[in-house]
Amino acid sequence: MDVLSRNNVTVSGRGTQPMLFAHGFGCDQNMWRYVTPAFEDDYRIVLFDYVGSGKSDLAAYDANRYSTLEGYARDVLDVCEALELRDVVLVGHSVSSMVAVLAANHQPDRFSKLVLIGPSPRYVNDAPDYVGGFERADIEGLLEMMDRNYIGWASFLAPAIIKNADRPELGEELTASFCSTDPRIARRFAEATFFADNRDDLRRVRVPALVLQCTDDMIAPPEVGEFVHRSMPGSTLRVMKATGHCPHMSHPEETVELIRDYLQPRAA
Repeated sequence: MDVLSRNNVTVSGRGTQPMLFAHGFGCDQNMWRYVTPAFEDDYRIVLFDYVGSGKSDLAAYDANRYSTLEGYARDVLDVCEALELRDVVLVGHSVSSMVAVLAANHQPDRFSKLVLIGPSPRYVNDAPDYVGGFERADIEGLLEMMDRNYIGWASFLAPAIIKNADRPELGEELTASFCSTDPRIARRFAEATFFADNRDDLRRVRVPALVLQCTDDMIAPPEVGEFVHRSMPGSTLRVMKATGHCPHMSHPEETVELIRDYLQPRAA
């Protein structure tokens, strides 16, 4: 199967170094539209949708493959292989931060840098040493709500994730994105996301990484960002003024500035 059509891959930009953007749970490549224009002069921008998301080929969805985050990492590597990408800057939001970690651990020579926005290697608390932000019962309750009333679940969760009450249109967009996803596929993706434990994978990363930690993020609290930074050799942590879990949508200017400063540091 043609990977480029399967994953609805789009390429733009006037640069030569690839900058590959991986969207989060319940989203698609369109969520990057506030950020990517800032990098088009200097990079080759590559966008895609995971199989099961956005305008990907739903006929290619395999429940077994996508039962874990490894299947999504395979999508990232498939896109890289199809376009023969090297020296890639891989930008991952939310769960795609861990997908990026897995992809980089599989093929470290393919990537030059990782940018991890709101990463979490484990969402479930693991007392007494690890704070993930949720008890297992919390996650199970969210999954049960998905099963009972998917639209209600999306309408409740999306605005809380965005956490920018003064911009309700962003919560509405995320709600609509959740609701455009097949509920069965979303349910499997949610389970693969929220029950994953990628803490050991962080320690194996050898690609330099920028960790962007938002303020007042219900999905990935500050303790998680600090854990990611401590666990990843050669990582850089930046705590953002942005609130919520989607700064590339709610605070694109700050997101762009921090990424650009990391990729192209200004001379002193």
